[in-house]
Amino acid sequence: QVQLVESGGGSVQAGGSLRLSCAASAYTIKNYCMGWIRQAPGKEREGVALINTDISTFSAEFAKGRFSIPKDKTKKTPNLQMDSLKPDDAAMCRCTTRPRDICRVSTLGQDVSVWGQGTQVTVSS
Repeated sequence: QVQLVESGGGSVQAGGSLRLSCAASAYTIKNYCMGWIRQAPGKEREGVALINTDISTFSAEFAKGRFSIPKDKTKKTPNLQMDSLKPDDAAMCRCTTRPRDICRVSTLGQDVSVWGQGTQVTVSS
């Protein structure tokens, strides 16, 4: 069973930054595509960004230029750097995995059995 533990959420003012971390086993990090999803109350779940086993990264359109998964040449780290946060970015953010061959930002989070418990992001104007 995959276990994912997020941390790093909190409350910031608009324009601020947060860095979310996802703790997982070395096996999971090495062998699975890993990504982030978010969901705000009353809104649909959204894929945010992912890093695949070949260290390639992809982001949702709304995240480009503001959110990123930092790349490390020596290892894959499924952390999410969020800059220039807006009030609309407030949401519960979760780490998740997908099999590497079918991993797309648009399909992140389809398997609820591989969600972390989540970390809350709050952005005040």
